Amino acid sequence: MDWNFKSAEELAAALRAGEVTSVELTDEAIARIERDDKTINAICVPDFDRARAAARDADQARARGEDRPLLGIPVTVKECYDIAGLPTTWGLPPHRDFVPAEDALQVSRLKAAGAVVLGKTNVPPGLQDIQSFNEIYGTTNNPWNHGRTSGGSSGGSAAALASGFGALSIGSDLGGSLRTPAHFCGVYAHKPTLGLLPSRGMVPPPGPALPSEHDLAVVGPMARTARDLTLLLDVMAGPDPLTHGVAYQLALPPARHDRIGDFRVLVVEEHPYIPTGSAVRAGLNRVADALVAGGARVDRHSPLLPDLADAARIYRQLLFAGTIARFPVEAREHIQARAAGLAADDQSLDAAGLRGMVLSHSDWMGVNFRRELHRHGWRQLFAEYDAVVCPITPTPAFPHDHNPDPLQRRLDIDGAEYPYFDQLVWAGVATMPGLPATAVPTGPSPEGLPVGVQIIGPMFEDRTPLRLAELLEREIGGFRAPR
Repeated sequence: MDWNFKSAEELAAALRAGEVTSVELTDEAIARIERDDKTINAICVPDFDRARAAARDADQARARGEDRPLLGIPVTVKECYDIAGLPTTWGLPPHRDFVPAEDALQVSRLKAAGAVVLGKTNVPPGLQDIQSFNEIYGTTNNPWNHGRTSGGSSGGSAAALASGFGALSIGSDLGGSLRTPAHFCGVYAHKPTLGLLPSRGMVPPPGPALPSEHDLAVVGPMARTARDLTLLLDVMAGPDPLTHGVAYQLALPPARHDRIGDFRVLVVEEHPYIPTGSAVRAGLNRVADALVAGGARVDRHSPLLPDLADAARIYRQLLFAGTIARFPVEAREHIQARAAGLAADDQSLDAAGLRGMVLSHSDWMGVNFRRELHRHGWRQLFAEYDAVVCPITPTPAFPHDHNPDPLQRRLDIDGAEYPYFDQLVWAGVATMPGLPATAVPTGPSPEGLPVGVQIIGPMFEDRTPLRLAELLEREIGGFRAPR
């Protein structure tokens, strides 16, 4: 039997039943990587010797009667997580030789749950692109079309899952870095509520790996099924013991509903800053039709939806506010001069980003207050609705574009060109207020490329979008292996 495209849930059941061993699963996964990854380039740092040793340990543990959530299941890890003995570069050449001495907290949790780590997956430099390529490890191709990107910054993880290289992966998300690669590669991902999962050890090299909280950024699970997302989320969940103590636990509330017919869903397909392409619009309609067929209440418009244009500007300011800290003094002075020259009525996204890069602390507090007003608006919306379904990006995976000046890149949406980074506005709908969002595949585009949408849920009610993703998977299908 070919085990490579089985879900983690199926693999766990087969391992418990004695139908297969972890050594067999691991050897089969490694053979597939060695055969197929030459053209995909998803696994940038293989760790096959230690994976085989971990598989042997897993089989021995099971023989002793042990049973853990991921015992013996092959997985991958995004390159930006520290793994003791392996390089952590974030795709940055100056750090190509940095090797941490300790595992990131989430890697430790994977291993404690019994997972077999096959290796690390590719990323863009500094995790700051919607593609995954860098000078150290090269370009990761989309398994469906090698001329297209797998997305970023968790593009290596999404490509690995779509290629059958392990059943699960862990990534991170600031600008859609979990959701966009999942959308481009036809897999599942979940951006958790901000602050839900600790990220210690997912830090730019050379560290240190401190238990600090990030603004906007989260870590999260990726998989080929919705149920596997929940399985992995439960492994990753729980506060960092360095900041909350080992006795403290956060209990997530159950999903609001168990049946599609009980859900109240707002479907949003238009954004004031960028159009939605026809392929993504069709994917949204497939989801909406399935919800209606299942008896759900589906609305297309609501006055409760917070102002998406204002939200996009706040997101861009907060997103860029942290980027200037490591800039040299001369660069900061140049940016400050450019920002000072902006017209007061310039409400473009580029202007918002520039203003964000020169915010004083008191100015940042003002922007953060505006974010809190949006959070209040979302709370009011989620008193009326259980979930919001909207695009992740306006298009399926786009062709590789390695123009060294990202500001010169353009995104083609049904024949019209738009600024490359403007596609981030949809990621920001959930990221700016810190809401959970589950990326789900909706079926292929007319060109045969995967198309996904995101299901946004109420803060700290992650199980609600995850449950709806699971129900939709039964209705419209989920992951399909590339041909």
